[in-house]
Amino acid sequence: MKKTLFILTLMLSLTTVAQKIKFGKVSKEELEEKFYPLDSTANASYLLKKRRTYFTYDQSKGFMVITEYHERIKIYNKEGFKYANKKISYYKPKSGEKEEVSSIKAYTFVIENGKTVKYKLQKKDIFDEKINKYTSQKKITLPNIKEGAIIDLKYTLISPRWIIKTLNFQYSIPVKELSCKIEIPEYFIFNKTSKGYYNIPLVKSSKRDKIDFGYNNILDYTSEIYSFNKKNVPNIKSNEPFSGYINNYRGGVKFELSGTIFPRSKYKSYAITWNDVCKTIFKSSYFGGELEKSNYYKKDLEKILSNSKNELEKISNIYLHVKSKVNWNNFTGKYTDLGVKEAYKEGVGNSAEINLMLTSMLRFAGINANPVLVSTKSNGIPLYPTLNGFDYVITKVNLSNGKYILLDATENYSYPNILPYRTLNWYGREIFKDGYSSQINLVPSTPTKENNILYVKIDDTGSIEGMFRKSLTGHAAMFYRQKNNLIKDEDRITSLEEKYNIEIDEFKVLNKKNLGKPISQSVKFTGDSHIEEINNKLYFTPLFFLAMTENPFKSEERNFPVDYGMPWLDNFTTSITIPEGYVVESFPKETAIGLPENLGVFKYKVVVLGNKIKLSSLLQINTNIIAPQHYSALRSFYKQLIEKQTEKIVLVKKAKS
Repeated sequence: MKKTLFILTLMLSLTTVAQKIKFGKVSKEELEEKFYPLDSTANASYLLKKRRTYFTYDQSKGFMVITEYHERIKIYNKEGFKYANKKISYYKPKSGEKEEVSSIKAYTFVIENGKTVKYKLQKKDIFDEKINKYTSQKKITLPNIKEGAIIDLKYTLISPRWIIKTLNFQYSIPVKELSCKIEIPEYFIFNKTSKGYYNIPLVKSSKRDKIDFGYNNILDYTSEIYSFNKKNVPNIKSNEPFSGYINNYRGGVKFELSGTIFPRSKYKSYAITWNDVCKTIFKSSYFGGELEKSNYYKKDLEKILSNSKNELEKISNIYLHVKSKVNWNNFTGKYTDLGVKEAYKEGVGNSAEINLMLTSMLRFAGINANPVLVSTKSNGIPLYPTLNGFDYVITKVNLSNGKYILLDATENYSYPNILPYRTLNWYGREIFKDGYSSQINLVPSTPTKENNILYVKIDDTGSIEGMFRKSLTGHAAMFYRQKNNLIKDEDRITSLEEKYNIEIDEFKVLNKKNLGKPISQSVKFTGDSHIEEINNKLYFTPLFFLAMTENPFKSEERNFPVDYGMPWLDNFTTSITIPEGYVVESFPKETAIGLPENLGVFKYKVVVLGNKIKLSSLLQINTNIIAPQHYSALRSFYKQLIEKQTEKIVLVKKAKS
């Protein structure tokens, strides 16, 4: 019966979607739908995700890019309420050409007292917010949202810039019907690049268009049409572990203008190299011009340099000065907003202001320093040279011994060569004083390390007491400080007691603020629930509360990479003293498991020496990214790891002589 009901629901849903969807009208069947037929766990779904991008000609402005959006969202439960809030970003500099968001219309449909009720979006529910000097956003809050509601939204983006925004196929919720059409006049040549791991076949066609200049002056031309249509597009799960920035892996197509050829004009190339991109950015008064300014910090820097004995001290003191002097306002950017002088004066600035200021000070001190353009994880991975490929800047110091240091002064707990996670996105471009550039690897080449040492003494009642020490270096130390430095020790103790099911007698953390040294955490503890007694035998895992008991990779399939951010290594060492009168009856055998292509390794070894049991274990991942084709192997790797870590040591009482 349940199977029949599911099939009927699915058929009804597909029939409903197949009907032509008209804005402002919904069916009762759509409103009564209780769950998404192909995934009952979905909190919401797009009943329709429609987009049309085309070019129009304005007599005074020339060609304009128009994108019309229509999306209809079904909300199944309270977790889906967040989809009733829409943010539309658009280009709006202080001067010059601007984009415009217009024709915003929306309705909320609900069932009340058995009838369909329609609520219209009011102007008071649309807000305009400035994000930075180049970008604004429309914030829309749909009215009268409740479980089962349907949102119907339309709006138009008008742009004087010949940019076609990335076309995404996948979203965090499934799409019942996707309909996208890109219409490009013959005068524009765009490169098309697939992205992500979900593809929709392209259907290509053409049509005749015309421009009416008046006075019987009409120009006919052809527009190429690229259509992408698909029903029941699966969502891409953003709650999967180690997802990085999920937008990078959504299936879709990127369009990049490579050239134009207008009537009675020569072909003009817009195809550029990375050097072209970097030179353009460098020449901007909001980038290269800011590097030349020094009067605003000159006096402060002279005092700092007078107390610096060598090159490394100069670098360190300048770096610490910028971090303490200017706070990051959480805005990224490759260009300054307030400007370096104003940011220094106000004590707050965006990422460009802080790190361009740092680069300028280092150069003033005679240090060989250059800015490095970066694309943050949220901005995606630049697949080809484009001005929009970078949205951040850090600093590179080239040392006299041939080595270099990467610096970012926006993060309180960052350290030389320990960059914030948001910047660890493959490669950046170092820009030299003449505007030329070279590629720089941003991902650490050496693993971040965590060392765990556990000393445990077991008594004959099955209780334990001991000492647990954790040492963290590199990014692991930075992440610990970010998470815990503002938490009181009492709260941290409570959290650890609940996590590990122990009683903590002493707790200490060293080097919380001394960034040049590892985090060192030590815990003295007791516990009475980690040993299982059955038939006068004691059973326990040699890692006790440090054993991994649950596989983080639960999905059977994954069509996007596992993003660890960086290589990492976890070491575990355990020393166990067993109670008098007991001997070891059995213990886990030595194991070594490897991932394909040397992506990672797990080693596990237990040694028994009299009344002592020694464990040494290592878990190492040698790369920042594991591709989807290795997901099954990775999931199996963790399964075997957990089986080994939860395997028991068995103690039995000595036979009486």
